This record gives sequence, C-alpha cells and structure tokens, in this order.
Amino acid sequence: MASAAGTVQQSRALAGGGDGPGGTGGDDDAWHGKIDVHHHFTAPQWVDWAEREGLVRREDLPWWSRWDADATLALMDRAGIAIAVLNPTMQDRYRSAAQAREGLSVVFEALTDLVHEHPGRFAFLCPALLDHPEVTTWALRRAFDELGAVGVSVKASYNGVYLGDPSYDRFLAEVDERSGVLITHPLDLPGKPPGVPTVPGIPNFMCDFLLDTTRAAVNLIRTGTLDRYPRLSVVLPHAGGFLPQIATRLEAFGDFCDPPVDAARVREGLRRFHYDTAGPLAPACTLVETAGADRILFGTDWPAASAEIITGYTVPAVEADHAFTEHQRRGIYRDNARRLMPALKRADHTDRLSGSGSRRT
Repeated sequence: MASAAGTVQQSRALAGGGDGPGGTGGDDDAWHGKIDVHHHFTAPQWVDWAEREGLVRREDLPWWSRWDADATLALMDRAGIAIAVLNPTMQDRYRSAAQAREGLSVVFEALTDLVHEHPGRFAFLCPALLDHPEVTTWALRRAFDELGAVGVSVKASYNGVYLGDPSYDRFLAEVDERSGVLITHPLDLPGKPPGVPTVPGIPNFMCDFLLDTTRAAVNLIRTGTLDRYPRLSVVLPHAGGFLPQIATRLEAFGDFCDPPVDAARVREGLRRFHYDTAGPLAPACTLVETAGADRILFGTDWPAASAEIITGYTVPAVEADHAFTEHQRRGIYRDNARRLMPALKRADHTDRLSGSGSRRT
C-alpha cells in the first residue's frame, strides 16, 4: 500500500492540495470536497448523561467513543473532507422506552449544536432503535421533520434477527415513505459475547463484521424486502462486506435459499445497494462490475479508523485504484452522496470551494 500512499502524496499533497492526476482544478475541488458517509459520533454530552444514568462507565468505553471536534476537523481538513455525515453510536444500551427517548433527545441536541457551530461541515443520521419501535417512530419524525437528518442508521441485526425479517416491516415502511436512506453497520456476530473474539487473536471487526453485513444484504435480497420498499435506499458499509465477492456464488446457488432466489433477483439486488469505501476499500474491480461506480460512496470509519489509517490507506485506496475514472472518482468523493441524499445540499458548501483545504467554521 506504500505505493498508493506515494501516489496520493504526489498527486494531492495531503497537507496542502495540488492538482489531481488529470491536472484539473475541478478534480482538485472534488478531492477537497469529499463527503464522508461513514463517520461515527459519540456525543460527549450523551456520555455525561449516560454515566449519570448508570448506562456506561467512562473509563470502560472504547477509544472511538472519545469524539473530539477539534481532532475531527483537523482530520477532515487533512483528508479533504468537506462534510462528515455523523452516525450516533452507543444507542443500544437503553433499559426502557422512556430512557431511550431521553437519551436520543440528548443526542439530537448535541447534533443540532454541532451543526450550528460548524456550518457546512456536518450532517447527521437518525439512529433507529428497533427494540423500541414507538421511540423510533418519534425519532424519525423529530429528526427529519424538525432537525434535517439526511438518513437513518441501523444495525445489520438485532438479537440475531437480520434486516429483511418481517418484524422490521413497520420500520422499513416508515423509512420508505420518506424515500429515506438507510445506512447499516455491523457488530459482533449473534450468539457471541460482545467484544469477545470469535477466533482467539482475530478481532471481530476484521472478519465477523463483514459477515454480519453480508448476511443482512443477502437476507434483504432473499426476502424481497428491496422489492416491497422500492423508495428505500440501503448503504452497505465496508464495500458490502463479502457480498461482491460471493455475487456469482449467490446467483448460482440461490435456489438453495428458502424461498429460492433466482439469478435475476440477485443481480437486481446487488445494484440496488450502495457501498461505502471505509475499511479501507480493496481494489474495486469486482465492486464496480457488481454494482457500478455510481453506487459507491466515500467513507472513513473515523474515529474507529485513525487519522493515519485514513490518510495512509483509505484515501489512497480510492485515489490510486485503476478501476475508477476521474469522473467516477469525483462521484465517489461527493456527487453520488449528493444525489442519494438531497438533504445534504443544504449543508454542502463545496460548490463554492476554490481548492483550499482551510477550515470553514
């Protein structure tokens, strides 16, 4: 990967800009105008509240829960990210519906303050709490109708039940009604203690997270969920897990699913999903063939992925990938996200960028 890092350093000069491989200012504007659709946000105000409620112990929280605005903006400027789409974390710890509603209110207030403090730098997702459907309905109305959310975040599975299961139909219908964007995220595989490696010595995020995403995607195809909710857009993280690599396998053996899935439905389903580059993205030929470059969105996984990973691997992986034309790369950096989430245009100031990586706060 060192050669890819060298490529991006030569063509973009990570700390300061410069012309793109095509030598055009427009491409450089796209590089500096990235929209990050995979950005975890743990509101410091929520941590304070959750600790008072006895839901968390600050000293036990993982490193990625220590979200800091200054460090985040510095990383965004360094990596050419104009807008980060914040995905609130830690929203699966509530003991009751009343507590969930109170906790979400804290999150929404923190998000609103952050968006106002840093105009044009942040947008956000509404977290779905599928254990509390009434709270989720309230949250969707508040987030979309009052606060300007650009999408919904949801886990790939809850208590071993994956997206696509009929028990989630009410929720999916509510998102479909809004022509909403559903951004999924994996966790540990069902049936295992949280955080305990399934295979000793191999962290679960290395392999199990990708399988969790793949299971959800295949289940959404198998159950016809994407057909029942045609206005619903689903974004799969980490380039879709293993889905692009098993696409032909799924086409060939779909008859063994229950109900059977024919190859045409598989192919259609693969092109209904959107895929982000967090991970970082592996060489993208298979993904482009499977879904098309217009379905790929830029994502970083910050702060779970460090600034060094993002600037040394994630950005160079997109920048140096020969599967992408410059036009496709521009789409991945920002145009695909703007098309998918029209509400982003309210926050997006990139059309007025001159190529500078300076902070716009």
